[in-house]
Amino acid sequence: MSGAAEPAAVGQDLETISLIGFLHGVSHFFHLLLPPLFPWLMRDFGLSFTGIGATMTVFFVVSAFGQALAGFLVDRLGAARVLAGGIGCFLVATLLLALARDYAGLALVAALAGLGNSVFHPADFSVLNRRVSPSRLGHAFSIHGVSGNLGWALAPVLLTGVAAAAGWRSAALAAAAVAVLALTLLAWRRQALAEAPTVGAPNAPGASTVAPSPFAFLSSPAVWLCFAFFLLITTAFGAIQNFATPILQNLHGMSVAGGATALSAYLVGGAAGVLSGGFLARKARHERLIAIALGSAATLAVGLALLPLPGWSVLPMMAAIGWCTGLAGPSRDLLVRRAATTRFGQAAYGRVYGFVYSGLDAGLALAPIVFGVLMDEGRFAAVLVGIAVLQLTAIPTALRVDRGAPPASG
Repeated sequence: MSGAAEPAAVGQDLETISLIGFLHGVSHFFHLLLPPLFPWLMRDFGLSFTGIGATMTVFFVVSAFGQALAGFLVDRLGAARVLAGGIGCFLVATLLLALARDYAGLALVAALAGLGNSVFHPADFSVLNRRVSPSRLGHAFSIHGVSGNLGWALAPVLLTGVAAAAGWRSAALAAAAVAVLALTLLAWRRQALAEAPTVGAPNAPGASTVAPSPFAFLSSPAVWLCFAFFLLITTAFGAIQNFATPILQNLHGMSVAGGATALSAYLVGGAAGVLSGGFLARKARHERLIAIALGSAATLAVGLALLPLPGWSVLPMMAAIGWCTGLAGPSRDLLVRRAATTRFGQAAYGRVYGFVYSGLDAGLALAPIVFGVLMDEGRFAAVLVGIAVLQLTAIPTALRVDRGAPPASG
């Protein structure tokens, strides 16, 4: 009987992991709904880089606040309904983009897309933690991270291709088709997300099954440490994502195409790191792995800033920085899981993940503001050093998570 049950459990885990991975890729696709279309939108609406860039600030600010609130909805309504609402926001945003006539319309599109994006982390991680066997959680978090990178990779290819061939309004409709596909798949396979008793370990001994107050998690130092960790590492990531190409042009004499290729190497390295991190997370202490990975990434970033490197070495160094950063991803997600369950139990998954991951959106919103000043002043090496400082500062927040929550006994 147990022999028959194990293949069934594996199949259920794989279906859940695959569906959540696909939906997470869709959310990252819609991170880049507007940026690939910036050249067309700037031309047709007469916008500056500052003006069009502000739409992404709107996106991430709305997503940050929405994500903190979405966790409560996940805990109350269930992940499937909340995910459907988020994808529905994406669909409406794309249709409004196809009809946009002024800057206010673009800002509304960014706000709706940010609202849709806000639901995914609390919903995704609630489902994975509740339905996936603990032995496969590290791999589940790896697939979740890699699928996001794939969504980022697909958006520019699809949207710029359609825009170049048929105009940016047609590209918006192509994005709408992606949202429709995601809604259809979610409706068809929603049983893979159905609420079920958590497959993993029960609440830690001494933990409350239900938090005494919906906001009790805000009193936990461990939760705030996780929030700070996300804020720091994603501010660093946002700086690389936004400014890597001009930095490498000015510091190492690369062409625009070469700088863009180096950024792609960083993202591909990050995806490979996430996959590697899923295996290592099962064997290594999570805090130690995070410290080694981020410390290595910071060291490489300083080297990229200060050393007179030969041109051929920039691409592998960028890939190595991405790999080290991605390596910490699955351990990071398991660390948040421990912070959620140690004190508050399974009932608080959504709100804890929602609040902690709002630090991700806050970091992405802050990065262009904080580092844009250094870029305008031509202090390109200082940007890379600042990225390294943020990564090093994030390490103590991860190391102290255990001290911020009561240890499980037994």
